[in-house]
Amino acid sequence: MKILIAPDSFKETLTATDAANAIEEGFLDIFPEANILKLPIADGGEGTVDVLVTATQGKYFSTKVSGPTGEYINAKWGMLGNSKTAVIEIAEACGLHLVALKKRNPMNTSSFGVGELILAATDEGAEHIIIGLGGSATNDGGMGFLKAIGVQFLDSFGKELTGGVESLNTLSDINITSIDSRLKGVSFEIACDVDNPLIGPQGASVIFGSQKGADEKMINQLDNLLSHYSRIASSKLNNNLSMQPGAGSAGGIGYGFLAFLKADQKSGVQIILEKLNFEQHLLTTDLVITGEGRFDSQSLRGKAPMGVIDYARKHKCSIFVIAGSTENDEILENKYDIDKLFSIISNDLSFEQSIVNPHDSLMATARKAAQHYKKYYLNL
Repeated sequence: MKILIAPDSFKETLTATDAANAIEEGFLDIFPEANILKLPIADGGEGTVDVLVTATQGKYFSTKVSGPTGEYINAKWGMLGNSKTAVIEIAEACGLHLVALKKRNPMNTSSFGVGELILAATDEGAEHIIIGLGGSATNDGGMGFLKAIGVQFLDSFGKELTGGVESLNTLSDINITSIDSRLKGVSFEIACDVDNPLIGPQGASVIFGSQKGADEKMINQLDNLLSHYSRIASSKLNNNLSMQPGAGSAGGIGYGFLAFLKADQKSGVQIILEKLNFEQHLLTTDLVITGEGRFDSQSLRGKAPMGVIDYARKHKCSIFVIAGSTENDEILENKYDIDKLFSIISNDLSFEQSIVNPHDSLMATARKAAQHYKKYYLNL
């Protein structure tokens, strides 16, 4: 019997790798001879670098870059085992977690450090770069990272803008011929799981601005600034991508990659599963186990476990989901064709009890799942 274990992280308690290990231990208690393959996953956000570097036996790097408010920070990124594909999480350089709550102000934050990471990756030989979007403290439309790679934003006098997103009100021209020569021939792939455009009522500023510290007045200012910016960029680049789904991801960093660097856009989990050769492993798999901290109908869109479930269903594997907490188990099982959904939190175990030792709590639930499989699927 072959079992494939592919969980996402259990937020604030277990990484995807830790979760996979706990599930494996629970199943080995019941099936000590089982052939188990662990492929921890991510959705393109937190954990993406770790998952891809580990799975491909790649290498980690730490680079000093400008943080979201200009201070120097050390940002982690990775090179996959082929030594040609780099993976970067933008939150490492401009994440919301890097700015204290009282200091959050998207007029004052920049994605400049993301561009510095890109150049660091090319210095190490990267020919293809995967960008995990999400969790940014910025709303600069990618202006900061584009500056870092050499794009020049100019006023009506031909002088380069020296400020942040607020300076876009004087933007008159954009010079793209100045892009750093190290990027010649480098391709980009962005992991994006939101469909918001750059501007408008569903755009980056309106939908995500408040969580980054913007009040209603600032949100309107930001949307107007990005609208002006995108008009100039569209004219210069001969494309009009400001309303493309995903352009508003990470405060418009998605737009920067799509419009200026012609990046390919995919869901985060799709990129992860492709790089893990996930479908190939399913050809000989009997049972697939995935999971995450919370599993309900409101939180499934774009989530990594749903990508696993879709592939497993396609290959007619049995599918178990183990989550920290769930709701409407039978409805979800029927809706998504899941064979069985297991929750760590139950009548016997509260949330508070479950996080005292999350590894053991998950392992115990995995053991119950293994017993269920043995009884109802193997008739043992």
